[in-house]
Amino acid sequence: MAAEGHEAPSAGEYIVHHLHHLQSSPQHGVMDLSVVNLDSVFFSVALGVVGCWLLWLAARRATAGVPGRLQAAVEMLVEMVDSQAKGIVHNAKSRKFVSPLALTVFVWIVLLNAMDLLPVDLLPYVGEHVGGLPYLRVVPTADLSVSMGLSVSVLLICLYYNMKIKGIGGWIHELFTAPFGAKWYLYPVNFAMQMIEFVAKTISHGMRLFGNMYAGELIFLLIALMGGAFTLSATGIALAIGQIIAGTAWAIFHILIIVLQAFVFMMLTLVYVGQAHDAH
Repeated sequence: MAAEGHEAPSAGEYIVHHLHHLQSSPQHGVMDLSVVNLDSVFFSVALGVVGCWLLWLAARRATAGVPGRLQAAVEMLVEMVDSQAKGIVHNAKSRKFVSPLALTVFVWIVLLNAMDLLPVDLLPYVGEHVGGLPYLRVVPTADLSVSMGLSVSVLLICLYYNMKIKGIGGWIHELFTAPFGAKWYLYPVNFAMQMIEFVAKTISHGMRLFGNMYAGELIFLLIALMGGAFTLSATGIALAIGQIIAGTAWAIFHILIIVLQAFVFMMLTLVYVGQAHDAH
């Protein structure tokens, strides 16, 4: 990105530019539901297709003999997810849907998070000079609308299982009688606590993923600025070397964050769905 007159952008302009989404229309206000972040939608769908293709490919190539690397990795992942699901969701019929759901969530979020490992200027540069795109953000989970969309989807699944397992009447009864008992004068308090719990779990579920990935993206941008200050002076050379060292170290550490955040999101999904099966 270059400012008018082909002048190099300042550090603040560089960061603001990279944190701006390719949007369907200009955003008015902090919250504008009419605006769609087209880059987040594109990368989310594309990586979802890639994740499904990888799992399909592993299933298609599965053999009863010595497994290949892809099959072995997927089998280990499936066993890990299934064992976690068995310990949390005790309804065998529900696990037929919940276990694949948890596996899909984990693989999808790992792929979404892994976009943070690409050089921060690579795809935005290609998008600007090849596709004529003024902005492009490539880490969907660093977009609050995506992470909150995932958490709201989990909430809807939990509401579905609350009604399916307990019945609509049983669930409504639970809303007014848990956690403080079935006294009529406690009904408003119980209902308020239930609503607060649903809202708090949903917000914290999405914000945890968003916050960690957004912070990681910012750090990569700050490291990139070190290389942007390269000159033939001693300070400029030191900054260039520091960028290589810091970028490598942070990328290696960030791999742990990428996988850990996907695992945490998956586990919380299982926990919340498991709680929807429990009667108070």
